[in-house]
Amino acid sequence: MQALYQLDMQGPDVFELLGQFFAEADTDDFVQKLASDWTRGTWENLKQCDELIIASTIKWQFTRLSPVDKSILRLAVYQLKFCPDVPPKVVLNEAIELAKKFSTDKSPSFVNGVLDAVFKKL
Repeated sequence: MQALYQLDMQGPDVFELLGQFFAEADTDDFVQKLASDWTRGTWENLKQCDELIIASTIKWQFTRLSPVDKSILRLAVYQLKFCPDVPPKVVLNEAIELAKKFSTDKSPSFVNGVLDAVFKKL
């Protein structure tokens, strides 16, 4: 989620720094590869992820989403759509936990509602 936030804020030039970022965040090679794969996969499928988010945010303009919430939603939507090995319930729970940790008090319920709507569409 943090890497997607950086990509959103600074653009794709950040990709060259992601390896270092992941290495500093976790020493486990498997975790680093998974984080890198999910970040790249989300970024490569950004249009599809954003379309699903837009279609699921009734009465809320995509441009008004906080960058943090947008990053959380993008990662979760990518996982729901493109990672069949990750159970949807786990995706939703992790996204809500990220929202609790990194965003506002209202974000967890917002993220839950949007992802529930996305999951129903999928």
